Amino acid sequence: MNVGVFIPIGNNGWLLSENAPQYRPSFELNKQVVLKAEGYGFDFALSMIKLRGFGGKTEFWDHNLESFTLMAGLAAVTSRIKLFATAATLCMPPAITARMASTIDSISGGRFGLNLVTGWQRPEYSQMGLWPGDEYFSRRYEYLSEYAQVLRDLWETGSCDLKGEFFQMDDCRLSPRPQAEMKIICAGQSAAGMAFTAKYADYNFCFGKGVNTPKAFAPTVERLELAKAETGRDVSSYVLFMIIAAETDEEARATWEHYKAGADAEAIAWLGVQGAADTKSGSDTNVRQMADPTSAVNINMGTLVGSYAEVARMLDEVATVPGTEGVLLVFDDFLEGLDAYGTRIQPLMRSRAHVTADAVPMAKVA
Repeated sequence: MNVGVFIPIGNNGWLLSENAPQYRPSFELNKQVVLKAEGYGFDFALSMIKLRGFGGKTEFWDHNLESFTLMAGLAAVTSRIKLFATAATLCMPPAITARMASTIDSISGGRFGLNLVTGWQRPEYSQMGLWPGDEYFSRRYEYLSEYAQVLRDLWETGSCDLKGEFFQMDDCRLSPRPQAEMKIICAGQSAAGMAFTAKYADYNFCFGKGVNTPKAFAPTVERLELAKAETGRDVSSYVLFMIIAAETDEEARATWEHYKAGADAEAIAWLGVQGAADTKSGSDTNVRQMADPTSAVNINMGTLVGSYAEVARMLDEVATVPGTEGVLLVFDDFLEGLDAYGTRIQPLMRSRAHVTADAVPMAKVA
């Protein structure tokens, strides 16, 4: 099973809680995170893009770095790990995105890939005068399909002449082209998102679900398998999980309960309002899951809470779901969490046994 880290490009990571670690993002922090991940044998690192946060007492995601420039810097200080930036496609013309990706491909020696997002939080874009109107909610994957086609044309042939509804290219050129095949990630959970992924992407990232229910995401993978049958392309599923681990199950559970007790109600309410603004999409989008009040303190992502041995067992269980190629991990405390994963969890995982011996001696790079 491949393992990646979803690096803390925004403040406080993925916990909307006054009791969780409070920190601002910085290049230095993310450099330490990615170098530790590389040392422990992680396969990739992914950074999101967020242009406006949720506020509240924790100022959740009000402080964010920019994804491409961050990953360019990280490409220069790493040597093995694959790096993925996220393109906010409403802000970035596809030809510019293609050129920036080709540049980071050059910096990294072919270790770069791209995550494409349509944009779901209206204030992120309306603040800059870039929101195309609420009809976009229902047409965003049509827009993204043309966007991805421009990228593929430029990366694969060096030119694009697409005449679409959203993009009119006029003998657009790109050189140098990437030296390695450029992989595309999508995280769409809706039927439209799955259809897009099956046609244009290489990996689909989905949310794990619940606490200590490592296989609850399996129906999402099954839906991608059905979408793939329509296109015949090879697309793999990766699952997002938060890890909260300690020496004992009881200690880890107490930490999780402490985080829940400090939930930032104002920030969570903002998330709910923004999730409800999309009245055009169906009930199967990942935004609906994120904004569900059931467990919004961790944005409703799948969370594995327990002793190091129990978390290792649950991660191995994730790997048994057919169609699952890997996981994308976040931690309550990234630096401590990565060390715990690398030294206490990964050595116990049957699905990661092949990387343990090489990875651990390199761990203390930061």
